[in-house]
Amino acid sequence: MGSPKVHPMLDSLKPGQKITCTITKAPRGEARISTLERLMRRDPVANKALKKGHKRRQQNLNVYNRGNRDWTSRVKVAKVVRVDAGEAWSMVFTADLLPDFKSIAEFIEVKPA
Repeated sequence: MGSPKVHPMLDSLKPGQKITCTITKAPRGEARISTLERLMRRDPVANKALKKGHKRRQQNLNVYNRGNRDWTSRVKVAKVVRVDAGEAWSMVFTADLLPDFKSIAEFIEVKPA
């Protein structure tokens, strides 16, 4: 098994730089899929949808009494991103994300925005 292919663009990224990422092929491993989803949720459009959904869930929170204490039944978070080949998102790069990008480098293409 060879070493993972590291994208040459990753070494030239600067913290605070706006980048655009595109999925070239969808990974099969659950850990890599969740890493991609976590990075995709940093897109301002996806982040706005998540915040709007959170606000809506808090407004419609079902509070009921159980043993003379208030309990809540929470609605699950909507899936606002999908990991498929061809999906793209933009985000601001930070240095703490470099290990995540290196772990999924073979599945994405990174360009400055």
